Amino acid sequence: MKNYFDLTGQVAIVTGCSGGLGVQMARALANQGCNIVPIARRMEKLEEVAAELRKDFGVEVLPIRCDITVTEQVEAVVKQTMERFGRIDILINNAGTGAVAPAEDITDEQFDNEMQIDLFGTFKMARAVAKAAMIPAKYGRIINIASMYGLVGNKIAPCSPYHAAKGGVVNLSRGLAAEWGKHGITVNTICPGYFWTPLTQATLETDWFTEYAKNAIPQERYGKEGELDSATIFLASPASSYVTGVALPVDGGYTCV
Repeated sequence: MKNYFDLTGQVAIVTGCSGGLGVQMARALANQGCNIVPIARRMEKLEEVAAELRKDFGVEVLPIRCDITVTEQVEAVVKQTMERFGRIDILINNAGTGAVAPAEDITDEQFDNEMQIDLFGTFKMARAVAKAAMIPAKYGRIINIASMYGLVGNKIAPCSPYHAAKGGVVNLSRGLAAEWGKHGITVNTICPGYFWTPLTQATLETDWFTEYAKNAIPQERYGKEGELDSATIFLASPASSYVTGVALPVDGGYTCV
């Protein structure tokens, strides 16, 4: 029997992997046998994540502290990963931030910070991994985590820099997919809807937002832990070899109405 989604022996770098969706996606890949390089800015959190991944799945884990806005740190992550494993098959660009304020009150610093982390950081990671590992290997799976807010605007939480950055991630992915397809690299985007994470919990738990979500989301609920797993595994696996440049909403239908 063929396991279409077996990732045994492959290596994945997952950014923003100190909590929330990054950890969930790392666990999904590790469950398929993939070795994991979790990166984030908080090393103590990364060590906790690494210990859990080793214990629960028996895979190799190499946690590395990295600020994805710093090119030298990004390149150091790729260098250390190649020295340890000799390959990088999968990159999940999950690290991100979100400034919430009326557009007329957004500062230059807030807008620039959003772009540096969500958009430029995503590009820096993809550039470094593709150049050092994926183009030479003629194989790679890059998954950029955008947002349903990268596809549409919204009337409930003003965050114009976030919309701009995540929309940029969606089209950056298309551009990279077009450019790197000849190298056997696929580049796709997952656009999550409202999911419980440490960053969103305070907002999602309010009565007013719960009521809004019930009316705005066809499935009338937030995303549950694990509901990004199958999309992540599919796009990370050899089975998705003819799927590239796609923006896949996992949003309970939010963007279909």
